Amino acid sequence: MNESDRLKTMVREKYAAIALQSKEQNETSCCGAASCDGIDYSIFSENYTHLEGYNAEADLGLGCGLPTESAMIKEGDTVIDLGSGAGNDCFVARSLTGETGEVIGIDMTPSMIEKAKQNAEKLGFSNVKFRLGDIENMPITSNKADVIISNCVLNLVPDKAKAFSEIYRVLKPGGHLSVSDVVLKGELPEALKEAAELYAGCVSGAIPLDEYLQIMENANLSNIKIQKQKAVRLPDELLLQYLDEKEVSAFHSGGTGIFSITVYAEKAVVSCGCCDC
Repeated sequence: MNESDRLKTMVREKYAAIALQSKEQNETSCCGAASCDGIDYSIFSENYTHLEGYNAEADLGLGCGLPTESAMIKEGDTVIDLGSGAGNDCFVARSLTGETGEVIGIDMTPSMIEKAKQNAEKLGFSNVKFRLGDIENMPITSNKADVIISNCVLNLVPDKAKAFSEIYRVLKPGGHLSVSDVVLKGELPEALKEAAELYAGCVSGAIPLDEYLQIMENANLSNIKIQKQKAVRLPDELLLQYLDEKEVSAFHSGGTGIFSITVYAEKAVVSCGCCDC
C-alpha cells in the first residue's frame, strides 16, 4: 500500500467510527473527534445553530468554519459539498438553493454516506443527494457546479493539486468555491507531522498557507481571496502526547501558526472574442 492509500484508509476508518456516534460522543471519546485523553479535536469547529437549514443530527462537530455563510449560494444553484459527512453543510446549502436547486454531497466513507442519506430522507429532501467517491476523482460530470463548498476536508486529501484540478473541472465557467480548511504558517515538528491521530484530526495534513493558495492558482482558479481567518492554538495537553516540555515550549515560541481559513476562488469564463473556441 502506498502512502496516499495508507492515509486514505486511516481517515476512512477514523470517520467510519465517528459516523456511528453523536456529536457529544465524538467530542469525548477515543473513536470520535477527540483523543482517548479527552483532547477535543473540535477546537476548529464553529457554531452552526444560528444558520437556516441546520440539522442537529447531521452536525458531528467536524468542521473548521462556516463555508455556506460565505459561499454566496443563490436560489436554483447546483452546489457540491466535498467531504459531506452526515450532511450538515448540504442541508444548510439546501436552505439557500431552495427546491429549484440541487445539492450533491461527496464522501469516501460509506457509513457517512448512509447516515447522510438517512438524514435527507427524514427531512424529506428530494434534491439533496449523496455519492460515495474520492475528491481526487469525483463522480461528477464536468462543468456541473455553480458553487463548491468544503469544510475541513481538503487538508485530509493526500494529493491536493489533483483535488483542486478536479474542483476546477467540476465547476461551471463563472462558478466559484468557498472552502474552509486548516493551514499553517511555519513548519510543524516532525513528531506532529507523523502522528496519525493528528492527521485524521486535521492538523498534520495541513500545509503552509502560501503553498495552499499556490496550488489553487496552479489549478487555474482565479480571484483567490481569504474570506475569514482564525488562529487556533493547540493545547499543551495535546502537544505533550507527541513532544516533551522543551519541544512544546520551542513550538510555541518558534513562530508556527495554525489557522482555520475560509477561502474563495472562481473558475473564469473564457472569452473567445470574435473567434470560435
